[in-house]
Amino acid sequence: MTESLALEIRQGVPGEVTAGLFDLDGRSVILIRADTPTRMGALTPEDGKTIANALEMALAKRLPAILLLASSGADANHGVAALHGWGTAARVLSKCSGVIPVIAAVTGPAVSGTALLIGLADIVVMTESAYAFVSGPIPVRQMTGVQISQQELGGSDVHHRETGVASIIVSDDEVLQTIAEILQFFPNYNGLEAPRIATNDLDGRLTPEASDVLPETPSGSYDVREIIRHIADDNYFVELRSGWATNLVTGLASFGGRSVGVVANQPISIAGTLDIPASQKGARFVAMCDAFNLPLITLVDTPGFYPGKDLEWRGMIRHGAQLAFAYARATVPRIALVLRKSYGGAYIVMDSKTIGNDAYLAWPTAEIAVMGATQAAQILRRGASDAEIEEYVAEYDSTYLNPYIGAERGFVDAVIDPKLTRRELIDLLDLLSTKKEKNPVRRHDNSPL
Repeated sequence: MTESLALEIRQGVPGEVTAGLFDLDGRSVILIRADTPTRMGALTPEDGKTIANALEMALAKRLPAILLLASSGADANHGVAALHGWGTAARVLSKCSGVIPVIAAVTGPAVSGTALLIGLADIVVMTESAYAFVSGPIPVRQMTGVQISQQELGGSDVHHRETGVASIIVSDDEVLQTIAEILQFFPNYNGLEAPRIATNDLDGRLTPEASDVLPETPSGSYDVREIIRHIADDNYFVELRSGWATNLVTGLASFGGRSVGVVANQPISIAGTLDIPASQKGARFVAMCDAFNLPLITLVDTPGFYPGKDLEWRGMIRHGAQLAFAYARATVPRIALVLRKSYGGAYIVMDSKTIGNDAYLAWPTAEIAVMGATQAAQILRRGASDAEIEEYVAEYDSTYLNPYIGAERGFVDAVIDPKLTRRELIDLLDLLSTKKEKNPVRRHDNSPL
């Protein structure tokens, strides 16, 4: 894969940034390189203009924008003019949001303005030695007295596990190939349908092994990514932000050759409950898929929101609403499948029928209810004897903890055989492929933050 530009813009302008038309594994993109080792990649006002102009070209030509970044920030020798260049680039990058895919790759430092730019990208790839922060170790020590290294403060592992900035971590020689693998799922711009992915996998392939992943006990844990791979084309799944908010899985796959975004609760991490990071992670991913016409498949297995004073004080209400808001305003085809548990408020925000999805399916193992049997007994049979509690739990379990009550009331569209899961999802995606839905005309919405 060559890195030479087919057409370079602002070629005669002094500066360290290069940008222009680039062939990325057979796909035309606008490639912006701001990763020169000169002066640790400090960028001049002209560099900022080059980035802005390249992004304007990507927007005008409706081509994806790829930024390769390794910069210590604005060049202090140019004073506030260098900051102006960064501001101009940030403004154009914001205009690109939701119109063309923007993928940023950090291959070295990303400091100050550069760090903020990657926060505006749809997807961020970081190399193992890269680091990013708004304020570095010296200001941290001066202001707080804490001695900390660059990697401890903003290394790739920190952004992969703690902040969610990094979508994926790769080695230096895998950057462009990884970007190409991610980009294959996205259209060039929001006016096109998501691209079809070549596959020899059969649409009607049976998937009995998918339900075999579920443990025998309702409280047992398992890795939901195994189920995703069993039902996806060629067992292929590209997970994004795998190290952050591990109780929710987000990533890209194809079903019957159709690109889709997958959201799934992860039972091996805090039982698949939803907390603040998971809500933020899910909301951003759902919004991105909706922007670029990727249908959404949601696999549900959650006992609810994670309880705790700390979460509530940090704004669980606001952040939980982010996920509900993202799903509710999404206009792409949306299919949810309950694998096991779907309780309480988490039932609502995980793309329930009541929040407006197109199809709500369930395996026979699904438990769709306000709460689990033991919790219900503790509330509704408070003060009862142990025998009475046990009897009530058994009655509640047999009466409510199944998908058929929801199906009778229209909240579940179909209870499906797990071995037919792949076929059912592909048939629904085909059926919904002509879906056209628009949100009410307004200046912009007011998403919970």
